[in-house]
Amino acid sequence: MTSQTMTATTMTPPTDQGTWVLGDLTVNRIGFGAMRLTQNGAAFEAGAAPSDRGRAMSVLRRAVELGVNHIDTAAFYFSPLRSANELINQALAPYPDDLVITTKVGPSRDASGAWRPHATPEQLRGQVEENLRQLGRDHLDVVNLRIVGTDSIAERFGALARLRDAGLIRHLGLSNVRPEHLAEAQAIAPVVCVQNLYGLGVRPDQDEFVRVCGEQGVAFVPFYAIAGAGREAGASGADGEAVLAVARAHGASAAQVRLAWTLHRGPHVLAIPGTGNPDHVEENVAAGALRLSEDELAVLNAFHQGGV
Repeated sequence: MTSQTMTATTMTPPTDQGTWVLGDLTVNRIGFGAMRLTQNGAAFEAGAAPSDRGRAMSVLRRAVELGVNHIDTAAFYFSPLRSANELINQALAPYPDDLVITTKVGPSRDASGAWRPHATPEQLRGQVEENLRQLGRDHLDVVNLRIVGTDSIAERFGALARLRDAGLIRHLGLSNVRPEHLAEAQAIAPVVCVQNLYGLGVRPDQDEFVRVCGEQGVAFVPFYAIAGAGREAGASGADGEAVLAVARAHGASAAQVRLAWTLHRGPHVLAIPGTGNPDHVEENVAAGALRLSEDELAVLNAFHQGGV
């Protein structure tokens, strides 16, 4: 399939409107993840070469040209010479009126890139303010609380809810969470999205959570939907025959099939594929027009249940 004529507003399946509303912010279902913008090779890898600044900015601008209006980022997305937030600011400000920038708080890294302990409730305001400074905004559209583990999130989410009430945050979400965390957060403040590891053949145990989010009107935003088990290192290229056969039938890449399958999981499922390659941006957006048949979905769903 070609990428030149496709935009992020050309979505699949055809019965869907192609957009979702995060609180009161309408986004196209294929967005962009900024994690891979700041360096070459695996994200967060010590000693990796910083990305080319001009190329990274061209990727962001091309994404927006193609209709992407949902960008996922974080202050901890940086390399020694590059910050994803500041690249977004430099490339896209003044921001288009319809652009929604989602960021994450909880984790942080020191100047050397080493991970610090996750933020306490008292430290979250500083992380929110750092995102505001880097992005050049007076408020953040969506802030996801990213967690590790199974402990209660009430105190941390409550701290973000107070920042929302103060006008620093418009909407709240969650990342790397369990269903009980969603219920706990919703008792404190509305949750517009859940961002978890999920993809074709990856974490089929999340299928029920995906369904529950849809029933509750909460967007489910998979990360590593293309990379799968490759995670920070990116896609391994070792796709199963089921994926490759569907790709061949459509003249598409395996990555495009993975994105199309993701969108077929429900109208509330958003995609945020990340890349530092302008050509890959076009391919990812074009995947929104890839229509999978019921037979193809059945084959891919069986592959999904079997794992990678």
